[in-house]
Amino acid sequence: MSGNDLATLLCGVAIAVGVIGTVVPVLPGTLLIAGSVLIWAIVVQTTAGWVTLGIVIALLAIGEVVKYLTAGKRMVASGVPKSSLVVAGLAGVVGFFVVPVVGLAIGFVAGLTLVEYNRHREWDATWVATKAALAAVGLIMLIDIGSSLLAASAWGIAVWQGAAG
Repeated sequence: MSGNDLATLLCGVAIAVGVIGTVVPVLPGTLLIAGSVLIWAIVVQTTAGWVTLGIVIALLAIGEVVKYLTAGKRMVASGVPKSSLVVAGLAGVVGFFVVPVVGLAIGFVAGLTLVEYNRHREWDATWVATKAALAAVGLIMLIDIGSSLLAASAWGIAVWQGAAG
C-alpha cells in the first residue's frame, strides 16, 4: 500500500468519524473533516487534491454561516432573548461534562427551560420558547449534517476521479 493510498484510507475514516461527530457532539465534526482533507491534500500533492480541499472548506464554511444565520433568525422570531440562550449554552457546557455524549443537548434544553420558566412564570409560554429552541437546534444539526455530507461527497468524488494520483 502506497503512502497516497494509506493517506486516502485514513482520511476516509477521519471523514466518517467527522460526519458522526456532527450528530454526536463529542468530536468537532467539521474541523475533523477539514483537517483530514488538508492532511490528505498535503500528502497527495496534486492540483485536484488542493482544489478538493478548497471545495470542502467552502462547503463547510457555507454550512457554518447558514447554520448561524438561520438558527439566529428562528430564535429572534420566537421571542427568546439572547440572555436566555447564553445561560442555556452555559448549562449545555456543564451538561456536556456531567453526562457524556448527550449532556450538551440535555443541559441546553434544561437550562433554557428553567430560564424561560423563571422569565415567564408560566409553563405554556415556557414550552413555546423551549420548542422554538429545540426546533432551532434541530435545524442546526440538519444543516451541519448536510454540509458535512456534501464535503465528504466532494472528497469521495475527487478520490473516485483519481485525485490521489
